[in-house]
Amino acid sequence: MKLTFTKMQGAGNDFVVLDGVRQSIALDAAQLRFLADRHFGVGADQILLVEPADGPDVDFRYRIFNADGQEVEQCGNGARCFVKFVHEAALTDKRAIRVATLGGIIEPRLEDDGWVSVNMGVPRFEPSSVGFDAAGLSSRQDHDAQLWTLDAPCAGAEVMLVSMGNPHAVQCVDDVALAPVTEQGPLIERHRRFARGVNAGFIQCLGRSKARVRVWERGSGETLACGTGACAAVVSAIARDRLDGDVRVHVRGGQLRVRWTGPGQPVTLSGPAVTVFTGQIAL
Repeated sequence: MKLTFTKMQGAGNDFVVLDGVRQSIALDAAQLRFLADRHFGVGADQILLVEPADGPDVDFRYRIFNADGQEVEQCGNGARCFVKFVHEAALTDKRAIRVATLGGIIEPRLEDDGWVSVNMGVPRFEPSSVGFDAAGLSSRQDHDAQLWTLDAPCAGAEVMLVSMGNPHAVQCVDDVALAPVTEQGPLIERHRRFARGVNAGFIQCLGRSKARVRVWERGSGETLACGTGACAAVVSAIARDRLDGDVRVHVRGGQLRVRWTGPGQPVTLSGPAVTVFTGQIAL
């Protein structure tokens, strides 16, 4: 079987995008892992599948598979690439669309400056929203943030729990370049207290309107950018009164912009979305 695909990237977070509207696509986990493999396949952090709308109030269905072949709820950088893809592929002429995901409905929009903005929805902070078992643990309050200190094997790691439709555990650090992302990240990702695993975020605040962020993504490892991770990290720092509501986020692959005005309000993520190449691959 030959599969047509498009390779895209948003701030270095790269994707294989599949048109499930014009071709029938049903891939198993092994085939997804093959597509994501950087040596034997195309290479990607995630596989994005565009499908027809499954309800009257949305334009498309958006499915996300991590490099390990597991389906996940949300991907912000992928959402920006998604709207760029359906526009370039002439699947729609709308500059703003409504898209159904496992994590809820999102609304990406093509902006006049070439960037793409996505309404990522309202963040949630209850332990249950990220599948976190808080039994036997105590938390402390830092302004509007509830912080949890993890037990072994990450003893001492103090995290804020944020759901952006997918689960995040975020730490504020003095220097993100020196943060133990590759050592501690996988331990947090697979920590027994997170029922579905978790994305581990690290944020360094640079004044009130800039930040540096690194994310160890569940099922993919550290990526050059993570859209929901940037949102979760900025939200956590705003809740701790370390950032204001409009933040330029420096990630390893470029820059993003995150805006959040406070509890009960949606987060807006903006950034680039670039088509790298199209092709076919035999499965």
